[in-house]
Amino acid sequence: MGMRTALTGGIGSGKSYVCRLLRERGIEVYDCDAAAKRLMRHDEQLKEQLRQLVGADLYEDGRLNKARMAQFMLSSEENIRSVNEIVHPAVGDDFLASGAEWMECAILFESGFDRYVDRVVCVSAPLEVRLQRVMERDHLSREKVMEWMRKQWPQEEVIARSHYVIVNDGIAPLDEQIDRLLDYGLI
Repeated sequence: MGMRTALTGGIGSGKSYVCRLLRERGIEVYDCDAAAKRLMRHDEQLKEQLRQLVGADLYEDGRLNKARMAQFMLSSEENIRSVNEIVHPAVGDDFLASGAEWMECAILFESGFDRYVDRVVCVSAPLEVRLQRVMERDHLSREKVMEWMRKQWPQEEVIARSHYVIVNDGIAPLDEQIDRLLDYGLI
């Protein structure tokens, strides 16, 4: 097993795009968000733990009742924490079992997922660029996007805890930054 690397960054930074560029280079990138959704749908042990926490009606005919889960999580910070305490370790174990050396995780430090990796790469972009990307992509108001951003760690703090930064401002060439990262063993 080589060195494990996490790719992180705030909403609108372009993490998914950088992951696509890595995949084009033949690098498998484990997607923590997709894994959490998959595990919540298919992992029987995880489903049972969530049922005990949220209620028997969380799964109907074996399918996750997303509205019920959203209602539960939105009702308190404690509920969010309780769900995360069940889901996050399952995702971490799944990542380790996957054999992937790269993971994409938006809330890397908040979730404690940095403990699963040796190096962290942060994808950064100026606030205005990030705002515009999310407003256009998700058809949301500036206020709603700002609300989401305030729920994440400040970009400066994520950068400070990272080993390498990819600047995705629409100006600095991404391919060159990724090649430098990979070719020179910076990660």
